[in-house]
Amino acid sequence: MSEENSHRISAIDLDQGSIHWRSADVEQERRVAIYDLLEGNYFKPANEYDGPFHVLMRVEEGRLALDISNEEGAAFETLIIALTPFRRLIREYFAICESYYKAIRQASPSQIEAIDMGRRGLHNEASELLKERLDGKVAIDFDTARRLFTLICVLHIRG
Repeated sequence: MSEENSHRISAIDLDQGSIHWRSADVEQERRVAIYDLLEGNYFKPANEYDGPFHVLMRVEEGRLALDISNEEGAAFETLIIALTPFRRLIREYFAICESYYKAIRQASPSQIEAIDMGRRGLHNEASELLKERLDGKVAIDFDTARRLFTLICVLHIRG
């Protein structure tokens, strides 16, 4: 198997018990994030397992758990990281996304662009933090981190 094919996520699921509610906009974000993630990602656990990988994301006691298994379902490990460093970013990201969704429906193109620039900047900051928090556990690229952060946000929606 090629190294490129080995170091990637081939399937990702969100623990439905961790998701309490989501709007149509959030559901669309989730679908796009998963689609884009599966189309291209880099995911290389430090423990050198043979991939590609199936990942289940869940929130447990305020921590993010990534259950990593192979495509046949054999479990490799669960990575756990504290979500406390992400709380401010998640809260701000929700607020700016809400503004963005409202703006799409009623604001001028320049207002939408300004909000979207802020949204992307916050998303980039959170993605870098995620890469740092996973360092030494799993290597991911920036685009993978961005899509995983979107999915972390989906897991945090409380309705």
